[in-house]
This record gives sequence, structure tokens and C-alpha cells, in this order.
Amino acid sequence: MDPALLHARAALDWFLELGADEAIGEAPVDRYALGEAARAAKAPTTPSPAAPMIAPVAADPVATARTLAAQARDLPSLAAAMEGFDCDLKPQARRFVFADGTAGAPLMVVGEAPGRDEDVEGRPFVGVAGQLLDRMLAAIGRDRTDPDPARGVYVTNVLPWRPPGNRRPETPEIDRWRPFLRRHIELAAPRVLLIMGNSPALALLGRGGITQIRGTWTEAVDRPALPSFHPSYLLRTPAAKREAWADLLALKARLAAL
Repeated sequence: MDPALLHARAALDWFLELGADEAIGEAPVDRYALGEAARAAKAPTTPSPAAPMIAPVAADPVATARTLAAQARDLPSLAAAMEGFDCDLKPQARRFVFADGTAGAPLMVVGEAPGRDEDVEGRPFVGVAGQLLDRMLAAIGRDRTDPDPARGVYVTNVLPWRPPGNRRPETPEIDRWRPFLRRHIELAAPRVLLIMGNSPALALLGRGGITQIRGTWTEAVDRPALPSFHPSYLLRTPAAKREAWADLLALKARLAAL
């Protein structure tokens, strides 16, 4: 192949890895400013006579999330509440990513956040890391496409919107979405949790350091939980696959004992 083409392909792969996956124009666009302008354009210049003026109240987003999560009585209503919840990530993402697999399955996998492929398809774990996850689950007899709860898996993330450039979720974002995640687990009703990566460990266990805590059974949302490496980490660090396999065997034994 022409060396120039190889160089161009390598540059394109690099941009995709950084999250620059859409060519829009030569000049950057401040979408926050566009959002403010749109809201200002929609705002009425005078109060409607049919609706009395109400002074705005600065709401605590975490408290709002707790209230909305508690009001959800099933997974569809929770998904609707989450999709409508105000979040700085939302204007920059393409699609809302809620969950995949079989709700009610004994195993629920919790990851970090959508990436580029998830943002396009609207499902969690569909990119290269998701393909690795599927192979890992298949190795212990689990398949998220299987409707049988005995073999099925339910999969979600801490965040339902893709962070810019596929960066890790930040602490305020984890705090904001934690009430929804806990309610998601309660409504999906798994019997065991597989916590994959630092962000879900922070959200559900209150601590990170996945290399130190992985492989040690703990409890989250009143059920057994096993922290382990995120598949994307395993792709970057193949040597960690040995420890991840030990975690999978421990998970398989726990599920078999249910």
C-alpha cells in the first residue's frame, strides 16, 4: 500500500481513538453556546397570563436524581426519567444508552460509560471492548442475547451518555448518576453484580483502585458484587487477562451456587 495512505489511515485511527469521529467543519462549534442561544430564543418575552410566574429554584442535581429514580416503578419509566434528566454530556452525545441483555437474569454487568460505537448504536458494550466482554461471558456459559435467565446477562453502564473523547467519567458525573444506577439494579433484580472498572467501583462501592480490589467479593445494593477489570483495560494490558480469568471462574462458581 502507498506509504502516504498508510500514514493517513494511522492518523485517522488516532483521531477515532481520541473520539473525533465526525467531520463537521473547519471551525470548532461551541455547542454549549448554541444550547443557551436556543433556550433563549424559545423563552417567552412576557409571562403567559394562564400560568403564574414562579421563581426558579437552584436544584441539587443529585437530589433531583434521587427523587426521579425513586419515582420509577419499572425499567421503562426509569429509562424515560434518565433520558430526560439534565446532564452536560447529553448535548454532545448522539444517543441515549440504557441497557442490553435480559432483565431478570441472575448476572448484571456494570461498566463505565458508552464509547463511540455505543453512542452510534444506543446499546452498551458493542465496540471492541464489548466483543471481548461477550467472549469472556461465553467462557462461563453466559450470553446476553439468550432470553433464558439461566444463561442470560443484563448489561449497563454508570453513565448513559458518552463522555467527550471517550474520557473516563468524572466524580461529579458519577455522583449525579449514582441514584439512577442503584435504582436500575433494584428494578433489574440481578442476584450477582460484576463491577467492571474504576467508575462503577466508585459508584457502587465508594472506592476505586480496581487493581487492588479486583477479585475480592463484596456487596453492593444488597447483593454480592465482584469487582474486576474493564474489557478496555484488558485490551490495553493483555497481561491482566490471567487475573480477569480467575475473576470469571470465581463468578461462575458463585452463579452455580445460587
